[in-house]
Amino acid sequence: MFTTRPEIVGDFGMVASTHWLASATGMSVLERGGNAADAAVAAGFVLQVVEPHLNGPGGEVPILLWSPDDEQVRVVCGQGVAPAAASGARLAELGLDLVPGTGLLPTVVPGAFGAWLLLLKRWGTWTVRDVLEPAIHYAEHGHPLLARVAEAIGTVAEMFRDEWPTSARTWLPDDAVPTAGSRFRNPVLANTYRRIVEAAEAADVERDAQIEAAHDAWYRGFVAEAIGAYCASAEVLDTSGRRHGGLLTADDLAGWQPGVEEPTTFDYHGHTICKTGPWGQGPVFLQQLALLAGYDLEEMGPGSADWVHTVIEAGKLAFADREAWYGDPAFTEVPVAELLSPQYNDERRRLIGETASLELRPGGPAGRAPVLPPYPDIPVTGAASGAGEPTVAATGETRGDTCHLDVADSSGMMISATPSGGWFQASPTIPGLGFCLSTRGQMFWVPDDLPNSLRPGARPRTTLTPSLALRDGRPWLAFGTPGGDFQDQWSLHVFLNIVHGRMNLQEAIDAPEFHSTHMPSSFYPRDAHPGELLLENRFEPAVIDELRRRGHVVQVEADWALGRVSAVASEDGWLKAAANPRGAQGYAVGR
Repeated sequence: MFTTRPEIVGDFGMVASTHWLASATGMSVLERGGNAADAAVAAGFVLQVVEPHLNGPGGEVPILLWSPDDEQVRVVCGQGVAPAAASGARLAELGLDLVPGTGLLPTVVPGAFGAWLLLLKRWGTWTVRDVLEPAIHYAEHGHPLLARVAEAIGTVAEMFRDEWPTSARTWLPDDAVPTAGSRFRNPVLANTYRRIVEAAEAADVERDAQIEAAHDAWYRGFVAEAIGAYCASAEVLDTSGRRHGGLLTADDLAGWQPGVEEPTTFDYHGHTICKTGPWGQGPVFLQQLALLAGYDLEEMGPGSADWVHTVIEAGKLAFADREAWYGDPAFTEVPVAELLSPQYNDERRRLIGETASLELRPGGPAGRAPVLPPYPDIPVTGAASGAGEPTVAATGETRGDTCHLDVADSSGMMISATPSGGWFQASPTIPGLGFCLSTRGQMFWVPDDLPNSLRPGARPRTTLTPSLALRDGRPWLAFGTPGGDFQDQWSLHVFLNIVHGRMNLQEAIDAPEFHSTHMPSSFYPRDAHPGELLLENRFEPAVIDELRRRGHVVQVEADWALGRVSAVASEDGWLKAAANPRGAQGYAVGR
């Protein structure tokens, strides 16, 4: 099978990510004696600088990790929570029935920094200075600006000048949209991270104490103070068409800590797949596997009409359950065990027929009645093509998204992380810090009594969903992708290509990709496209025709338009890695 690049094989270490500079940074850490945790943290901070349209310092990150020390998979939760002043009632007082997609109202506590530091402290070996120096370098001395970043800045430039002047000062040097490939600098962000390093080293000479001091500088020091002051004083235009202030305070940051949790797991064809809890959409991946376990996918074959139809229809059922049941389990009871049980999935599987479903059909696990949110009546305007986490500016629409990062080292440590949020298109830049805040709160619902209702201190039900799979109880595959609601479609397809299609990592990633936009979007304005199926043009024409015959609303995209998956693996005594060629940006490195 043709591949755009080789599957990388070696036995020293592997890094795969959505940007070549992050992958190179992570590999340089491994080469200099750091472990996979050190490499992931350093690469994660670089991603914030070089992919600012996809993530930022004010964003969030879920991380899955296998540690050889205790031989367990752990989830590091870097998803920040809603402010103490945030509630559906407060939004209703403002005349809002949806949380805006941009501005200050949807901001949550920035969780990425705390999660990366927790990973460093508990499983890493390097210091705060060590892991921040590459990001400081690229912020201070510059990096080649991606064409997509330049395009995104151009889309919001007028709005920045008119409404978000703090963002204009950062992203419009000399009041002009920077050109693709130009050397772009963010000296204010470089200074923020330099101050973090100085605070860490002034506190103590011992590594763990320095990490704690860096955490405090962010969540209880100058960073929290700047965020709280700006949210209290600014009123900025958002997608509601009005100006609002923020609800996030310095106290909200001071009261938050990243957490370490057990993964949610499912056994499938000799593999144990590990995901986040239902505060993320990760269990959707597992629910799809539970449904697909009743089919002979190998007989169907990857890329066939039967394969695509079956996988898409199973996905519709799993995502419908996401809409009805998922939320922060600290605030709502999510029946995960029932949703993954054989009895429930045997019953649900009977709903999959020979033609495409055009309905949103959540189930009733354990006899409970599902309750769906009040979706707005939004006219369908055509295909929702491209990658997935939208941030909508006042002057038009641009698409933000997410990053992904996988690392494996020779000790057996394996990490999968999906950083996101804090896109410069979504929220104004905080003065003196050089970054903006996450608008992940747009994923909450305003009405009360829903699993994902807006509540003080709750995590929004995020779409971020890294994956880690075990084989015979040992770490086998770390993988993931950007893409919002498409993440647990694209990554599932790659996994199935490997398990049932007998493809190697790069073949599985390069294979023609597809996804559904049938389910309601997790992002403002919550649009849905019932029955819509997007496929890359590399599918056989007969397959496309057959899917249309079965009732799918097929949209044919460009040859290499869908999917962003990267992966690392450990098998047969070797470490392996592969990255997405689409967009000419992601890279895997290793030896």
